Amino acid sequence: MTTRRLTVGQALVTFLANQWTERDGVEQRLIPGCFGIFGHGNVAGLGQALLESARRDPTEMPYYPSRNEQAMVHTAVGFARMRDRLQTLACTTSIGPGATNMVTGAALATINRLPVLLLPGDIFATRVANPVLQELEDPRSYDISVNDCLRPVSRYWDRINRPEQLIPSALAAMRVLTDPAETGAVTIALPQDVQAEAYDWPEEFFARRVWHIPRPVPEPAALERAVELLRSARRPLIVAGGGVIYSGATEQLRAFVEATGIPVAETQAGKGSLPWDHPASVGAIGATGTAAANALAREADVVLGIGTRYSDFTTASRSLFANPDVRFVNLNIAAFDAAKHAGVSVVADARAGLEALSQRLVGWQVDPAYRQRARELADNWQRVVDQAYDPAPRENGLPAQTQVLGVVNEAAGDRAVVINAAGSMPGELHKLFRARDPKQYHVEYGYSCMGYEIAAGLGVKMAAPDREVIVLVGDGSYLMLAQEIVTAVQEGVKLTIVLVQNHGFASIGSLSETVGTERFGTRYRYRDPNTGGLDGDILPVDLAANAASLGADVIRVSTIDELRSALVKAKEATRTTLVHIETDPLAGAPSSEAWWDVPVAEVSSLESTRRAREEYDAHKPTQRHYL
Repeated sequence: MTTRRLTVGQALVTFLANQWTERDGVEQRLIPGCFGIFGHGNVAGLGQALLESARRDPTEMPYYPSRNEQAMVHTAVGFARMRDRLQTLACTTSIGPGATNMVTGAALATINRLPVLLLPGDIFATRVANPVLQELEDPRSYDISVNDCLRPVSRYWDRINRPEQLIPSALAAMRVLTDPAETGAVTIALPQDVQAEAYDWPEEFFARRVWHIPRPVPEPAALERAVELLRSARRPLIVAGGGVIYSGATEQLRAFVEATGIPVAETQAGKGSLPWDHPASVGAIGATGTAAANALAREADVVLGIGTRYSDFTTASRSLFANPDVRFVNLNIAAFDAAKHAGVSVVADARAGLEALSQRLVGWQVDPAYRQRARELADNWQRVVDQAYDPAPRENGLPAQTQVLGVVNEAAGDRAVVINAAGSMPGELHKLFRARDPKQYHVEYGYSCMGYEIAAGLGVKMAAPDREVIVLVGDGSYLMLAQEIVTAVQEGVKLTIVLVQNHGFASIGSLSETVGTERFGTRYRYRDPNTGGLDGDILPVDLAANAASLGADVIRVSTIDELRSALVKAKEATRTTLVHIETDPLAGAPSSEAWWDVPVAEVSSLESTRRAREEYDAHKPTQRHYL
């Protein structure tokens, strides 16, 4: 057997450079690059290996230095989502805080079913120098390190204590990364001494390996059960989730609904499954949905969920699907999701499943009157969107956030990617944004992670350099994680960042009012020495100046017309450009006419809380188990 003597770090880099995916005859590298921050836990192992790789062939495993460990995981996730989970990036850190900083990003990846490879350094496997810098000493066992906190948020986790353990572990890691039903964060913890240890590796370990991404077809009996239920429906509704887009099934969805007339509502991850003005599109569903989609959801007797995990926002905390006889058909590549709500489970790839359903439903259509009702509801909602987007100046001089979103929607055209994650904007975007392309709406709402936006924008632009990328970020989220502006400038990756300044947490401020806590703790203000509360003057924070200090070009605007001009200028720019605009935090958005379960204090001395509890008690009985 031919062998090659390499360190564990060198072997891992060489192995990763030779992993490929294939779907529908198209092959591409699974791990085309590595982000990282070096410290004593990885600089001599993976750091040395990446240097050697760069000297040998700069394209083998390009290395990108990041500024924050959580951010680089977000970058990898944004990249993977844009590439339909067929590619992702590796992320390496030192031990200790570098590793634990990745936990939030790992949770986001796993919750959103998106692949990312995490390679944190770890303590000495030999334990000869224990306790080393940044080691967590647990008196119960020497086999525990801070990396164990990555276990519950990883779909696969392993620690390499001997070189030869890398072979089965690396192969298992690739299996999980490329399995659309099982994918998420994958963690291989690498003790710093083992990374630098040499071993005679079998040459076959480094051979070009292609991981074939399957398109499982429905089991015939399950397909028949689904067809029988759909044929019995009088008011069916499709809920299109992220699986439609990841499987490349948007054309199959279009053909299916044009043949059957079933209206389509979209989750956050599934938005863009149909163009917004398609006759079957009724827009977003759930707590952040449209009145059109939610009206149909309340009446639906059969719900066909395609590639959705039915989050509480999608189901309005299980209060939305109100028909007492409602039944579910769940087409999903993951059996775990397909079985939800006691539905007829069709475990299959979304594209293959839609093709199979189309063949079995030839000639069947919804009643024309139902199709017409869905169209009228959708048209009515678009008039609501027009009003929310209306750029006319407002009385108090500050633009509404919905007006900002309207201009961004206009600037996005048909292909620019708009990115957002947390705060009030995801809800407003979900119900208002008019998406034409399945990849132009990129809102992370599985974890709703503040700080995702700019880092993910970097990954999206790296994955799709031919598209404009517009990052929408509020001041609260910007303050959480803006450092990857530096990385974007360093790598010559051009982003347009629209920073919406409203001096606090607009989303939680609004939620605070609905639960009776009067926007307490949700505004950025000086502490008033007279009251002791945070209700003094606005803080003199200049986030535009901060962005400029990180290397971005900055345009300050105060009106909607100025914003429109600034976005044109930013599109023409070759460098990352941030557009700063202040908005009115109290300006509302159209109602979704749906509920979200956030518990309210059952007893209180505050009148605001008591009123909120009365409202909560009125909604609570609408929740149900779907059995």
